[in-house]
Amino acid sequence: MGRRLLSRVGCDCPLCGARVAGARLCPGCQADVTAAPTGAPPRCPRCGLRPPAGASHCAACLGEPRAFSRTVAAFDYEPPADALILMLKTQLRLSMAPVLARLMAAAVRADAPLPAGILLVPVPASRASLRQRGMNPAAEIARGLAAELALPVPSHALARRRETPRQATLGRGARQRGAAGLFLCTGRVRGRHVAVVDDVMTTGSTVNAAAHALLKAGASSVTVLVAARTP
Repeated sequence: MGRRLLSRVGCDCPLCGARVAGARLCPGCQADVTAAPTGAPPRCPRCGLRPPAGASHCAACLGEPRAFSRTVAAFDYEPPADALILMLKTQLRLSMAPVLARLMAAAVRADAPLPAGILLVPVPASRASLRQRGMNPAAEIARGLAAELALPVPSHALARRRETPRQATLGRGARQRGAAGLFLCTGRVRGRHVAVVDDVMTTGSTVNAAAHALLKAGASSVTVLVAARTP
């Protein structure tokens, strides 16, 4: 009920301040945030990265296998869109979760249908992050996304095996080493299509580790749904 009311109550666009109906961007800001850069190639369907102009394949996916089969990203993690992520994770504005979920739902609808009966699974936050923020951004976004796409309430089918340093402080190699074997599947996923939900995808190491755990537990396939993809 709270999310339905939030979608109707008048409020301000979080980027420009224009009056909007519910937790969303105004049409102009949404167009700016989700538009591809001029001349940019389409995203790699597997990892969501935009390959260099003229490249026929994504070098990142050619260079290392991915456990997930598809990535859908709502926007690139750069100004002004990155402010939406920071409002949620740094300023702890929970009202940004349904805004991001709405953008992600639009990206899913524009991309391709999700498999029937897909299970949404947010990436678990570290204990340090939960203590600092009091919430898991990925889980908050997943709840909003479930409502937008009329899917079941997200399943917390993943758990962390250990704590890791903040990802923002690590390089690509360190992220990959730190994420290896990071997650344990604790829910029933055998035979299910699963969508891993996260706020930002940088190297893909975290969601790849999540996908490995889910496939090991018997998931049929893993799709990644993120609000932002680092260029």
